[in-house]
Amino acid sequence: MLDTRMWQRLEQRSVNRPGRIPPGLEPGRLPDPSEPAGTDLLPGIKHIVVLMMENHSYDNYLGVLAGRGEGFPLGADGQPDAGNPDSTGRAVRAHPLASTVQHAAVPCQSWSVSHAQWADGKLSGFVTATRAAAPACDSSAGMGYWTERDLPFYYGLARTFPLADRWFSPCLGPTFPNRRFLLAGTAHGLMDDLPVNILSRPPAGTIGELLTRHGISWANYHPNGGAKSTARRYARYRRRRARHHLASLGRPFRQVSDGVKRDLQFTCGLYPLGVSRYMLHVKSVDEFFADADHGTLPAFSIVDPDFDEYSEESPQDIRRGESFAAEVINRVMHGKGWPDTLLIWTYDEHGGYYDHVPPPAAVPPDDVEGRSLVGHPSVLRTALKPLFPGYVRHAEALVAGSRQYDTYGFRVPAVLVSPYARRDCVLSDVFDHTSILRLVQDKWNLPSLTRRDAAALSPVGALDFSAPPAFLVPPELPAPSLAWGSW
Repeated sequence: MLDTRMWQRLEQRSVNRPGRIPPGLEPGRLPDPSEPAGTDLLPGIKHIVVLMMENHSYDNYLGVLAGRGEGFPLGADGQPDAGNPDSTGRAVRAHPLASTVQHAAVPCQSWSVSHAQWADGKLSGFVTATRAAAPACDSSAGMGYWTERDLPFYYGLARTFPLADRWFSPCLGPTFPNRRFLLAGTAHGLMDDLPVNILSRPPAGTIGELLTRHGISWANYHPNGGAKSTARRYARYRRRRARHHLASLGRPFRQVSDGVKRDLQFTCGLYPLGVSRYMLHVKSVDEFFADADHGTLPAFSIVDPDFDEYSEESPQDIRRGESFAAEVINRVMHGKGWPDTLLIWTYDEHGGYYDHVPPPAAVPPDDVEGRSLVGHPSVLRTALKPLFPGYVRHAEALVAGSRQYDTYGFRVPAVLVSPYARRDCVLSDVFDHTSILRLVQDKWNLPSLTRRDAAALSPVGALDFSAPPAFLVPPELPAPSLAWGSW
């Protein structure tokens, strides 16, 4: 009880201070100015759940989904008609992957590699950029894709519920910047996954803070919530984060990045300067399953996979992630809260895998350019360069090129799961992760956090409240390739 009261005091002290509205947004602007902030404008949905997995493009997973959504263009032989040149100019075709176990270290999705893959909209750098980043690895890995045989549950999900085939990641970069957009509508200058660069806070705060300020319940469920007290989990998080800041100076980037992901384990930790105010809302996946079963999910929740074991990031076996996602989705569909729930299944970014649809221009979220304390000129880089030249070179390579957030990242899979979902529905409007913020703001009449979410389109068009719910009785979906807990 003492533990809970302490975190409540910390949280209230912070959320009672309103966030600063970024330049260009009208202060106090609400979706419905005639109603007070916090008013529920979409009462048919009581629970919004976001299940965000890791590192796959739309074409990589759903490119060969027949008759639904815009997958690969097909040649006369019925096979994907897509390719990228290698360093000699030879075309490397899109091809089915022989194994569900991914290659280690490739494909690549750093800021600089993602921009090289994009190639100013030509989408011609997926092979050459990967080759430049990892010369000893298979540079064709990013042109591979999986089929329904590999991912039967995902194909069944996309065939049954509304599919968004123009859902883009928020920026051309890796995990941390893109997940930050889900939290705050901005990466706030973050361009990489290096721990030294995540120590910043968005001026208007995060969606969690906005919800708390208006008395709306929310949670971030993750695999390692455990039964420890909140104070002990917070202390452990701080110790591990500090350890990674130091270890990062002498270890290769990928090891550092993977280690940080394992230890953060929850999306809200990507704004660590404010993490103390989140701790009452950080819960375990076991608690999620119980809340889904009993119909006691909060109004808004983010569900994170285990980033080391079943997030679907390379070199994991993608079937493990599918089994986790299937368990989450099935528990929601068959839980007591299903009649008034909306679940959004999507991916943080493309993971370096090819997609044939060029990302369109995006509204910059704010006036903050991308920056790296080690990759760009700074006092820290000057101090580190003679001591850790390899680390500095890694950091410089990761963030080379543009510093703008004026282009979306590549398409990612996205399906909206709800009893109110429209049958035979494909949404082809442009969405990104800030569309989730727009949905939350439109539902509870809340102000935008940045220019990006102010301009975003809500995916509420996937739902039909004018007729009895089409999926009130949950549909039977195919079993995943691996059963949850069988591995």
